Amino acid sequence: MDGAKPPAAAVGKQGLEEALLQIVQQHHHQSLRQRQQTERAKKDALRSAGHVADLLVDTVDGGVQELFVNEKSIELEARALLSTIARHRKQTDRWLAATNEINSVLKEIGDFENWMKVMDFDCKSINAAIRNIHQS
Repeated sequence: MDGAKPPAAAVGKQGLEEALLQIVQQHHHQSLRQRQQTERAKKDALRSAGHVADLLVDTVDGGVQELFVNEKSIELEARALLSTIARHRKQTDRWLAATNEINSVLKEIGDFENWMKVMDFDCKSINAAIRNIHQS
């Protein structure tokens, strides 16, 4: 019986078990490959999302930084303008004081001129009165 073949049912059953075992192993290998691919894709997606987030933050930060620089520049210009305005205000006040002084002097000159005319008229009147008295 050593050279005898095992019964066909036993060969078919053993072949079926081997085929099922092979199918299970293939399924297991395919599952592992798919899981590895999924993990790689997940890592790539996370890396890409992180890169996109970094780019967005850089873009926003760049705009904020530019606004900050502009704000500082505007503040410096505003301070310079306030200083210039104060200097011009002082100069204008000096000019106004000088103008008022000139107006006051001109008024005094006008008053003096008027007083001189009155005095001239009075002197002529007195002179005329003295001549009339002297001629009479």
